[in-house]
Amino acid sequence: MKNLNAPVKTILISRIDAIGDVVLTLPMAGWIKQNVPDARVLFLGRTYTAPVVACCKYVDQFLNWDDIKDLPVAEQVRFFKNQQISSIIHVFPNKQIAQVTRQASIKQRIGTRNRWFHWFTVNALVNLSRRHSPYHESQLNFALLRPLGLKTIPTLPEVTAYLDFSRITPLSDKWQEFLKNDQPCIILHPKSKGSAREWDLAHFSQLARQLHGLGWQVFISGSTAEGELLQDWLRENQNFITNVTGKFSLSEFISFMKACTGLVGASTGPLHLAASVGIHALGLYPPIKPMHPGRWAPIGPRAEYLVVPKDCSDCRKTPGSCVCIQQITVAEVVSQVQQWRPE
Repeated sequence: MKNLNAPVKTILISRIDAIGDVVLTLPMAGWIKQNVPDARVLFLGRTYTAPVVACCKYVDQFLNWDDIKDLPVAEQVRFFKNQQISSIIHVFPNKQIAQVTRQASIKQRIGTRNRWFHWFTVNALVNLSRRHSPYHESQLNFALLRPLGLKTIPTLPEVTAYLDFSRITPLSDKWQEFLKNDQPCIILHPKSKGSAREWDLAHFSQLARQLHGLGWQVFISGSTAEGELLQDWLRENQNFITNVTGKFSLSEFISFMKACTGLVGASTGPLHLAASVGIHALGLYPPIKPMHPGRWAPIGPRAEYLVVPKDCSDCRKTPGSCVCIQQITVAEVVSQVQQWRPE
């Protein structure tokens, strides 16, 4: 029989970095909800990732580090005490957060032992090395759940099953008008803000033209800055594409993704978002460790990737450049995408 007087276990997941990293962390919330009875799950992130976390069924509340980090230390401590947190998981190690949550007397503070400041701020140290691990990034995150009772690292399909992006706002009429209902819609996301090795724009141009000729409605997405960077390329391909760079808020972009058939892009936030919302997501990857798909492939029910089947480090010291990723052919991508067509 359920003990109605038992205190609620409030668990805070702390990950204050980029969108893709946050997406690959959110399955942890699903595991907690399913394995820690009556747990309340909080997520500490940044302003720009709040719309991502809002989509996750298993997160009860988002805490914005941007609203907390510049407060006086005493107010930061008071803030975390007021949340009545029983456990914090430092997925992304941050010295300031580690120190203030220790001062807030959070009972269980979980973190990796290979950050020196954790030895003074964390009381549940986990032996975790990401650099040379054979595990996927999302699986590595699960290692930090061992102090909460995790016995073995789940397989990638098991991790994916813990990801639930069912809180997506329906696409507004304003953006619905972009979609032609008689055509399958695909998003091409050619840039990555320097976070990944990128397929050449010449390849994306051929891909857009071929898919347009095959009856696809082709959208090009990206930030406002990326749209400005691509303006000549966008103009050259304007007869084959619909340019939506800089047009959406992140929340709107997620809703728009959900209404499309799929997305093709490098290993960057939009690829991981597309996979998480359940549409087809095709990642184009270099075979360089640890950038390869074994570590950073998208996860989701329709997630896919292409990579040249070789072990290569030739381009490791040339940021943004990779010969091997250019060996992925347009024909390969077209063949993969054509399998997505609704019947």
